[in-house]
Amino acid sequence: MLFLFAAAAPSPLYAVYAAKLHFSPITLTEVFGVYAIALLITLLFTGSLSDALGRRPVILAGLAIQLISMLAFLFASSVEWLFAARILQGVATGLATSALGASFVDLQPRQRPWLGPVVNSATPALGLALGALTAATLVQYGPDPLRVVYLLLLVAFVIVLAAILVIPEPATQHGTMRWMPRVGVEPAIRPAFVAAMPSLVAGWGVAGFYLSLGPSLILQLAGSSNRVLGGIAIFLLAGIGAASIVAFSSWTPSRATSVGGSSMLVGLAVSVSAVALGSPAMFFAGTAITGVGFGLGWLGVLRSLVGRSSPTARGALLAAIYIVAYLSFAVPAVIAGVLTTQIGLHAAALWYGGAVGLLALAGLVGALTIGRHPVRAAAVTP
Repeated sequence: MLFLFAAAAPSPLYAVYAAKLHFSPITLTEVFGVYAIALLITLLFTGSLSDALGRRPVILAGLAIQLISMLAFLFASSVEWLFAARILQGVATGLATSALGASFVDLQPRQRPWLGPVVNSATPALGLALGALTAATLVQYGPDPLRVVYLLLLVAFVIVLAAILVIPEPATQHGTMRWMPRVGVEPAIRPAFVAAMPSLVAGWGVAGFYLSLGPSLILQLAGSSNRVLGGIAIFLLAGIGAASIVAFSSWTPSRATSVGGSSMLVGLAVSVSAVALGSPAMFFAGTAITGVGFGLGWLGVLRSLVGRSSPTARGALLAAIYIVAYLSFAVPAVIAGVLTTQIGLHAAALWYGGAVGLLALAGLVGALTIGRHPVRAAAVTP
């Protein structure tokens, strides 16, 4: 949760950075996107590292790099500093993501095999929600808005690092060390993985837009300068997503993905209409509905895939899932930044919403495909 809290924290600050350092919407989305690119490259090379070395050493390494990134944010005085801080943050999150995700499955009680995927689904969304809202509130009402949130995160990560040092190693089995990039999707899981991809891309594509350009869009719609509005928009999307994951954790993967895809379609339709009509209240309502789709779609994808993997391939599978998720998180947002400079934020939001709606529709088809053709679970050694 803290890693994603830190990832979302700069979102309400981008406009402040842009005004102070004089950079354009393209640069804004590049600063946003470089985090995900660094995360992806790290996942490619280290996604299965915890399967071989154990979860705890990899998590500790990620925490150490994250502390350095928080210090870089604290002393950021130029765009180059921001790029460096975001790259370090991406490396840290990429290193820790699959290890943390796999550890949740390793640690889940045998009588509750659904718990690991639920925690894996809910904590990133909750982190995004709390990070954006907290940072926005501190920007608007707190002292030294460009530093205080990173000071708080620095202290939090030090405490977490100390706690990780004293817990036992979650992984009971170790696989083979692999340094070459690989996407660890076992053959039995691949049909479900392909069917789940549109939902994965649509959900994280929406999240990327909200975290990069969402705060600027809602301020434009509301005709306001209050940064908290941007934090509320992200909080509604990710927070309602996290709440939906917990509330409907007992649903089957196909049901979660189907209802999630339907909710995302409805929510995007309302949000796009709100942008066209210039209605901030309607935009918040659409965001809330889209948040249900984001959460349930993410839950459905993870539950349909992670529970089927073997312990020694679990980190590699989660790396593959997060690679797709973070590409969807970063690349469309950068494209939206380019569109914004060409046709304006208002028009770019309309085009983006329509494109993601088509992906959500494809995700519904994928969910129905998974439901009709269940994939046999991979063997899991006790």
